[in-house]
Amino acid sequence: MNQNYLKKKSKELRKKLFEKFYLLQEGHPGSVFSILDFLTVLYYCNFVKILKKNKKKIPVDDVIMSKGHATVGQYPILYDLEVIKKNDWLNWGKNQNTCLRMFGNSSIPGIKVATGSLGHGIGYATGIAYASKRDKINKNIYVIISEGELYEGSTWEALLLLAKLKLDNVYIILDINNNIILGDPRKCLTLGNIKKKIESFDIVVKTSNGHNFNEMNTNLKLLKKIKKPKCLILNTIKGKGLKIMENKAQWHYWNKIKAHEYEECIRKLTG
Repeated sequence: MNQNYLKKKSKELRKKLFEKFYLLQEGHPGSVFSILDFLTVLYYCNFVKILKKNKKKIPVDDVIMSKGHATVGQYPILYDLEVIKKNDWLNWGKNQNTCLRMFGNSSIPGIKVATGSLGHGIGYATGIAYASKRDKINKNIYVIISEGELYEGSTWEALLLLAKLKLDNVYIILDINNNIILGDPRKCLTLGNIKKKIESFDIVVKTSNGHNFNEMNTNLKLLKKIKKPKCLILNTIKGKGLKIMENKAQWHYWNKIKAHEYEECIRKLTG
């Protein structure tokens, strides 16, 4: 694993996405940028296997972005890996001749399911993982959730079933950036000791700095060896990479900025 390569790649991805957000004047950059470093490790360190079939690149493993407003973080990566077509990426924000949308759906190459209504990702992952085991299909399912989804009863119901079925091909990735739409969840309704709560389901839990490439890579490799359902808790910064939005709950959504502010952000992401 080349940390310098991953750092450079994640910065490049942020720039591409920031340009799209500005062009579209919408999106959820804070939530996308908090998970982007992990997505860089997940795809570019080959945890997600991609095969060429009938002249198309198709992911073997599934990535379910349960916090659906961050699905767009996958688009430049899937384009880079030749899963998403060039015209779809280039046309997004310029015209309607593209399959890309602000919220993902299964018609987009590399996107498994439609998400957006929070709290369904672990349920999706459990069903897909169970069917894969039944049909003897060798694949892993990475489901990325936010701490805000821990307010959803459906999340805990799905954890019950996942634990009961003992599915070792499910990797829960919990992005804790301490900023939901309403602000710091610790000041809204505290979630308590999240690690202990998840471990109570007999799920193996590891914790990582969500912006430390080496740490995330190491923990994913360790989890691969464990024959149980597993969870990687990522401590992240909302809006990571741009001071204009870091740790600011209002950047859950796109905020209008002036042309000179945009240019300054692009300079920081280019340098």
